[in-house]
Amino acid sequence: MIRFLVGFLTAVVLVLLVLFCYVRLGFVDPRADVEPGSLEKKVAMPALDASVERRAPSMKNPIQPTDENLLGGMKIYQANCSGCHGDISHPHLAFGDSFYPRAPQFVEDAPDMPENQNFYIIQHGVRLSGMPGWNSSLKESEIWQVTTFLSNMDKLPPQVLAVWKIEATGTGAASSSDPGTITPAKNRRMDMSAH
Repeated sequence: MIRFLVGFLTAVVLVLLVLFCYVRLGFVDPRADVEPGSLEKKVAMPALDASVERRAPSMKNPIQPTDENLLGGMKIYQANCSGCHGDISHPHLAFGDSFYPRAPQFVEDAPDMPENQNFYIIQHGVRLSGMPGWNSSLKESEIWQVTTFLSNMDKLPPQVLAVWKIEATGTGAASSSDPGTITPAKNRRMDMSAH
């Protein structure tokens, strides 16, 4: 029985050593423009989902989905997120497809993750994906506004939808400090090279 256990443990150690060497010696293809292998597909996203679920604090969204909060969240989303995740005028972006993992195209597939998990991802980002952590750029209340907007993206009130259409085409003309006003999206877009 001891010989069996020693053999089994030796085999496990060898498999782990081979996997470590495979990764450490550069055999994993790092290109974002090729399809990932089947093992990576089966392991990577479920691992990310499980990690976020484990780490995201259990908390309720303090922001109600009022027109004002949805407009505020939309403006932040349009200025900072739509360049990768799409908007109402550009529901699917080739730029978002150039990331690995691919940037979710939220207009085509609205987020269905619990709000506390969306908040956590927006706040802290996702390593090795291009998704930055916004906690140093946005206030907590602004992150909650974006979270609220994402949670309601597929059922926006007509007024918010109308303003978003204007924002997405960059034809607005007022100050962005007031959630009820419109600022040209092209003037507020962040330099993507900073991420």
